Amino acid sequence: MNLYRTTFLCIALLLSTLGFSQKATVTAMNYDISDNLDLQAVASIFGESRDLADFERRLNDPQSQISNLDLNRDNYVDYLRVIEVTEGQTHLIVVQAVLGQDMFQDVATIEVEKDRKNRVQVQIVGNEYLYGRNYIYEPVYVSTPIMFDLFWGVSYRPYYSSWYWNYYPTYYSPWEPYPIYRYRSNIHVHINNSNRYVYAADRRSSRSVRLLSDVRANSYERQNPQNSFSQRNSNVSNRYVLDQTRTSNRSVQNQNLNSSSNRSNTVNSGLRQVNSSTRDVSNSSRVSNSSSRDISTSTRAVNTGARATNTEMSTRVSPTTTNSSRVSSSSVNTRSNTSAATRVNSQPARIERTAPASRVSSSYNNSGASSRASMSTSRSSSVSPSMSSSRSSSSSMGSSSSSGRGVGSSSRSSR
Repeated sequence: MNLYRTTFLCIALLLSTLGFSQKATVTAMNYDISDNLDLQAVASIFGESRDLADFERRLNDPQSQISNLDLNRDNYVDYLRVIEVTEGQTHLIVVQAVLGQDMFQDVATIEVEKDRKNRVQVQIVGNEYLYGRNYIYEPVYVSTPIMFDLFWGVSYRPYYSSWYWNYYPTYYSPWEPYPIYRYRSNIHVHINNSNRYVYAADRRSSRSVRLLSDVRANSYERQNPQNSFSQRNSNVSNRYVLDQTRTSNRSVQNQNLNSSSNRSNTVNSGLRQVNSSTRDVSNSSRVSNSSSRDISTSTRAVNTGARATNTEMSTRVSPTTTNSSRVSSSSVNTRSNTSAATRVNSQPARIERTAPASRVSSSYNNSGASSRASMSTSRSSSVSPSMSSSRSSSSSMGSSSSSGRGVGSSSRSSR
């Protein structure tokens, strides 16, 4: 009964676990356009560049593949050009994607401004259409970028890229975009973790906002107004909040996965226990059958032993009876021999009666002594010696008869 009860409980637990796991089904996260260009990577290579021309080269390096944007959907990563606008102590660097003939789309801006205390402040601002409103990072560099020394030089001239659609530098060769998960794993290699990238909710330079209006380009935005960040993600304000939401959702999903995994492990453990119990029952039945076989074998051995004992006893009884009969016949022979010897020994007295008194008595005495010796010998010896004694007695009796006859003949001759 315990086995059936355990099996029933395990099946019920398995069904309930399957029900919970269906409710906790994980759906794949939807990727956003902003996932294809990491602004922390942009800030990192900006601080390592010698000038803005070197910065543009790093952005489009086929080996580094900092960008994965394909806004015009031609199955090639878009070329990113760099233009600069300056005013006073403010430098506005704009990164634009080249989408076609005279078609450009702002992707991000780098706003560099020196305050009255000669402290340089840098903000990397994502385009509102792609990244949402006020998606801003402030990089804190371990070492001051080299190009900062150029920005406030007397003879400095703002940089303006000379590359456009189908006219690119020799180092550049277009590549196909990668899946988002692969781009993310690749881009982290190019972020200098020695720097700090601090998220900021507001812009510091109001002058940069005004300068941007002079060089702004939004070709992709005009063609796809329905693809703005606010319409793609109605519940979050910008990419930073989207990242926080994704992190939270991943934590919940991991907890659900762990919970489902624990339930599955519990069910599997229950099923293993049921299987183990079933095996134990089977093993017990086998042990019982084996014990029954052992008992049958023992019974057969006992029966065989009893038969062997009966046979041995019957075999031993026959020789004993034969030996007894032999002993009895031997005793009878011994007794007959003894009585015969006694009778023979008693006969010389009767034969010696015709002799004279002196000689007869002498012979009688000798015969009596011989008879006594033979009687004592037959009593002290066994069956075989008694027979030899009787034989010697017979020979004594013969000699006595001869001597008697000799005495008779001598007396007759004397007469």
